[in-house]
Formats: sequence, C-alpha cells, structure tokens
Amino acid sequence: MTARPIARVLLDSPLPQLDRLFDYAIPAEWEADAQPGVRVRVPLRSAGRVVDGYIVERGEEEAGDRPLSELDSVLSPVRVLPDRLYALARRAADRAAGSASDILRLAIPKRMVRAEKAWLAAPRPTIPVVDTAASEWASGVLAAFPGLADGLDAGARLALEAPARVVQAAEGAWVGAWAELLAAAAAATLARGRSAILVVPDHRDQAQLEAALEGRIPPQALVRHDARQSSPSRYAGFLRTLDAAPCIVVGSRSAVYAPVHEPGLIAVWDDGDPLLDEPLSPGVHARDAALVRQELDGCALLFAAHTRTSDVERLVGVGWLRDLAPARRMSPRVVMSATREGESRGARVPSAAFAAAREALAHGPVLVQVARPGYAPVLVCAECRRPARCAHCAGPLKAARPGAVPECGWCGRAANGWTCPHCQSTRVRMASSGSERTADELGRAFPGVRVIVADGEHQVLRVDARPALVIATRGAEPIADGGYRAVILLDGERMLLADDLRIGESALRWWMNAAALSAPGAPVHLVGVTGAVARALATWTPASYARSELSDRTPLRMPPAVRVAVLEGPPQTVATALAALRDAVPESEAGDVLGPVPHGDETVRALVRFDYGAGARVTESLRSSVVSDALRARKGPRGKAAGSRNTLRVRVDVPDLDL
Repeated sequence: MTARPIARVLLDSPLPQLDRLFDYAIPAEWEADAQPGVRVRVPLRSAGRVVDGYIVERGEEEAGDRPLSELDSVLSPVRVLPDRLYALARRAADRAAGSASDILRLAIPKRMVRAEKAWLAAPRPTIPVVDTAASEWASGVLAAFPGLADGLDAGARLALEAPARVVQAAEGAWVGAWAELLAAAAAATLARGRSAILVVPDHRDQAQLEAALEGRIPPQALVRHDARQSSPSRYAGFLRTLDAAPCIVVGSRSAVYAPVHEPGLIAVWDDGDPLLDEPLSPGVHARDAALVRQELDGCALLFAAHTRTSDVERLVGVGWLRDLAPARRMSPRVVMSATREGESRGARVPSAAFAAAREALAHGPVLVQVARPGYAPVLVCAECRRPARCAHCAGPLKAARPGAVPECGWCGRAANGWTCPHCQSTRVRMASSGSERTADELGRAFPGVRVIVADGEHQVLRVDARPALVIATRGAEPIADGGYRAVILLDGERMLLADDLRIGESALRWWMNAAALSAPGAPVHLVGVTGAVARALATWTPASYARSELSDRTPLRMPPAVRVAVLEGPPQTVATALAALRDAVPESEAGDVLGPVPHGDETVRALVRFDYGAGARVTESLRSSVVSDALRARKGPRGKAAGSRNTLRVRVDVPDLDL
C-alpha cells in the first residue's frame, strides 16, 4: 500500500502553543497544488474550526500514526513562503522568544486575488541590465570609501558614517549624500546579477533613495515596500520579489524580510531611529533581523548613518562588523553658541546664532530645529510654576495660540476656568516654545522673510533655494536645494532632559541629521549645550561617543552591553518562569534578575539581563514558559475553559531598562 502524502503546516495563529508544524493528509484533489510554500486552510480539532496556514514541507504518512486530518483547501498555488523565508522567520522568532507566524505576518502581505491573477498572467521579468554609465557612476561613488566595493563583492559586514552633505541626483532632485551612497551600492549589486534590500525608517528617506536610483536602474527592477501602499500594490511588489530575477527593494523595517532572488546586499540606514524597532510581537528590530538574515544568506551587510549607535559600535568592537573610513573626511562647521555677557540669560537665540542667520538669509534658506511641535506645548502655573494639569485626566495642558483656552494634550478637553490645585491661581504661562511659536517669534525678528513650519501637522519634504526661515521639529526637516546656508539647533538642553538611557545617542543623531542638510561651509550653531555629546557634534566623532557610552554601560550591565528580556504577568506566573529559567540555564549564564515589581493591576514585571553567549538558552527557556502558561490557561479545573489566556508576556532585546 502506497503511503499517503502529508503536508507539514505552520498555522497562522497568535497562540504560542501552536507555533510548530502540524501534519495533515493531502487529499487527491489537492495533490498537485499542495506544494511547500503555498497558503492552505486546515481544520483545527481543538477549536472546531478551520484556520489558515502555510505548507512548510511535504512528507509521507508513517505506519502506526493516528489518523490525520486532511487539508481543507489550498487557497492559492503561489509559493509565497520560500524555504529561505521560513528559515529566517524561524531563526528571528527563536532569537526573540516569539512565534514564526508573527514574523511571517509582517513579511507576507495579505493575499489580494486580482493582484495575484495579474502576476500569474504576466510574463516573468527578465534580468535587469545596469548600463555602463550607471555602473561607472556607482563605482565613482563607492570609491569615496576605500574597500567598500570589494567588501560588497565579498559579502562583508560593514559599518560606516555617511557623508554629511546634500547632492543633486541624476534627475535634478536634491538628496542626502547617504542616499546616493546606498543607491550606488544597490546599483553595483544589481549589476552583478544579485538583489539588494535597502531598509530605511520612513517615507522621507525612501523618497530620497528612489530619487537617487531614478535614471540609474531599470524602473521594473525597483520594488517599493511601505505602509502607505494600497494592499494590492504591496502584494504585487511582494510577488515581484518571488521572481527569479534580481531587484532592489526599498522600504521600511519589514522590507528586511523580502524574499528576493539571490540577495547580495542588505543595507540599513540610520539604525538608531526608533521607527526601525518593530512594535508588534515579537518585536525584532530591523537591525537584528538584518544580522540574522546576513548569517543565513551570506550576503553583504551595510549599516550606514551620520551617527553611530552603541549597538553597532559593540558589533564593531567584537569584530563582527568592519568599520570603514572615508578616503577624505568632510564634516559640517559646528559652532557652540552660548549666551554672551550682556545678553539676557533667557535669550533663546544667542547673538552669534542670530547674526549667522541674518547673514545666511541673504543667500538662501536657514534651518531652525526645535524640540516640539505646536505653539506652547507646555503650560505652567503663573504663580507657583508647577505644571498645569487637566482636572479630568491629569494630562498636560497646552495652548494652540496666544490667549487661547488651554487644552489637554491627552483627552483634548478645554480647561475653561482652570485653577491651580496648589496655589489656587487661575493664570497660566507658557513654559516652552513649539514650532509654531518659534516661527511667530522669528517671523517678527526677520520681517519680510518667508517662514515655513515643518512638523507632524505641516509636512514639508523640500524647499527651494530662495531665502526662508524653516522651523522644523527633529526628524521633520525638509531638504533644501543646495543645502541650508545656516543651521540653528535650539532646545538642546530640553532634549537632553528626557528620562532615557539613550537620550545622548538620540540627541546626537537628531543634531547630526539636521547638520548634514547644510551647504558646504555653512555654520551649524548648537545653542546652550555643553558636555560630551556637544563635543562629539563639534568634532564630528560619533563613533568615539558611542564607544564611551558603551564603556560606561558595560560595568553597569546596561544594554547593549547585555541583552535584556522583560517578563510581565501575574506574580505566580512570572515566578514560575524565572524558576524555570534558573533550572534550564546554568547559574553562571542565566544572568541577573531585577524584580519582580508591581506593574499594573494584579501584575508584576521582571527584567532579566543576560550575556549574548547565553541568548539561545535563555530565550528557549522563556519561550517554553510562555507556551506552558498558555496551555495552563487554556483549560481550567476538570478541563473547563479558563477565563484568561497567554497571561505571561515576554519581550526580548528592549533598548533600555526604563520601560
């Protein structure tokens, strides 16, 4: 008797106990279509319903096995889960103590039938050809970093500080020099017949990369991947990556999982941007996913930024990444601006910065970076100077314009008749200036000069070369044609007051990214900031600052010197998981535990700090505890259903300890 073929299926389910392969018999009607990688629908006995999943592999039914359930249907004959993508999802999930299906939910878009039919009906794309002019351009750009071209060819792991200037792309648009560098690396990779994946934080960076690639590569070789796309467009782009023809994928954090043909390069721009940290379970940072993928695929890996995160610097220090220096070092001209004798100590823009702005406005635009959007994002009592809070939810009050009724920043209620609970005063005063108030103040100081506000509510991507004052919040700075003739960085002291382990790294990144938009020789004024982070900006030595941060954190066992996992749940559940960790991992490798401490209603939180060498054993133990807890919660006494499920929550590789 011939053994029946079976399909080993990964279920698309958030339940941790279902994160394994299940065997299903393949009916004769689905024999041809039920191939590894296709979407299927299968019955789930325990729930009495059908669920979606992916066939990971096929096999044959063994004698003595209990009767198997059969596949309910094959949803599509398209193999959307190649072996290499499943291997990546499995490895990334195991590293983060999560489920492979959660990773695949980020990597594989929802099926769109029309887009799939169009892809099946269309002829398969041919291998794109990069012309000689584009290849020579790419070689010239890469030559700015000796060893970069050879490293890309050899599949090396590299880190570099990108040039801090703006350049004009082939089609005339102005982009950051970093975009031209990554575009050249991708074009050189495509010219060798291999694919490239360029991962960026947001649509602004993606637009610069697309502008840098325009006219350099065949249009059909560029695949966009971002949340702004419609579902059919995103699915169509994903299907294009399945073709046996190389391409260049440009997109946000989940683009790192794109199943491209013959991957030759994965480049991550500005890995310190929080947008690259995946908020959805299991929370794998794009940087970590890129590291895992490079190890599996053997392709080149490039981390580029204007600054340097302590995470990348740790990898450079242990020799996992190779640091590349430019052939010629060029950096903006940074000026430390402070209030001079005779000036008001409350002067927001010192006279030196003010004079630099006045002089620069005769030639072109000037960028002024501020910390927060709005008019007056923080209000305080006019008498006792305590923060003004909403009477309903205790949220901070803010003002939309001068003389306006204060509004709550949390619930949005208008605070009519507000009274200070401490001194009974009914008056408030503005304690900070947002982008709109700064624009109002500088507009009066520079009459006749156009003022442009760029923040979350006023999105501006580009400004022309005419004189203008551009008031932008951090991260929202538009690109100016030819670069800004002066850059003024305000609110630096306020930025550094944030209660965050990495605030120094973050502030340096905000300032360097803004300074990189300046024209050659233009002054960059950092106002009111001193100390190590200010010196790092003035000397343009972000790697040295990252090394000093890492050396300070190492004896304190703070990330990224060690890995950190967070456990949250009922006290007994967390205690059981910690006990299981101590039993599964030797005491010398289990790390140290902080807590548990109360966290919310009837829950506690514990932090586990452990070394990288013990990562696999620690995450395996934590994942086992999550599965065990889910199985216990699934059934109550005598098999009755319990009320709560998945009460233990685990998050690995949190950026700091203050969560």
